Amino acid sequence: MFLRISTTLGLAALCIYLFVTAPPPLEVNGIGNASSVAFADAFALLAEENGVARSLWTREIVAAGKKVGMRFSENWEDEGVDAGPLPALFLKETSRQLARRPVGIHLFLGSNHPIEEGNRFEGEQQTAFTKLLATGEPQFFTDSEFGVQTAMFADVAVAEACVSCHNEHEDSPRRDWTLGEVMGATTWTYGGESISLQQLLAMTAVYRECTRLAYERYLAKAATFEHPPPVGDRWPRDGEYALPRTDVFMAELERLASARTLRALTELPSTPR
Repeated sequence: MFLRISTTLGLAALCIYLFVTAPPPLEVNGIGNASSVAFADAFALLAEENGVARSLWTREIVAAGKKVGMRFSENWEDEGVDAGPLPALFLKETSRQLARRPVGIHLFLGSNHPIEEGNRFEGEQQTAFTKLLATGEPQFFTDSEFGVQTAMFADVAVAEACVSCHNEHEDSPRRDWTLGEVMGATTWTYGGESISLQQLLAMTAVYRECTRLAYERYLAKAATFEHPPPVGDRWPRDGEYALPRTDVFMAELERLASARTLRALTELPSTPR
């Protein structure tokens, strides 16, 4: 009973650290090193965070932004292009930031009908993606070719922006995508032998930090537009040619994600080491 109470209190303290103060890197002694988390549970929690961030970006920035005259393009980084990243490219930017962090997790978006050939699934990944399409269930496996734990989650077309981009792109191998269809899979990899609770909390905090950095890159680019949108408390969803500040964007992300993530953390079955 004492161990259960101590574990619960330790988890509560860590969650407060993550969701209230959240200054990575996380350094806490005790509970984080006492429990391991199943790879499937860890990946599922990270995928939930990523799903919230992508949905927020796709619906509230891209889809709503297009309605008020904002542009989003695969060439958004090019000089003189007054546009932001498409949903898949916002994930790519978040992934690029994540790859720079020493937490061991990597993220990419793959498909069997990719616009960029380098995003095509092959080998065990393609086998797993075929199962995902058939069952609708996430796939968890050890990729023997690369020696990494891997998780794949359905990437569903949640907004018209996703569908129109792929159907209208000149290099798209398929042009009949529809809303609600699985277009690919958000894929996570991790090269470690186990994940502790402390590591999972640190990964979650780092993921949010990388999302923040990706959004800040967009704001920096938007500031160079011929007609830069004002940045403050307003959103494109308000019907205005305006963008939320970084802290406003992240506060909305945290509002949407934190309760679910905290609940998932408290329900994690942990195994003593």
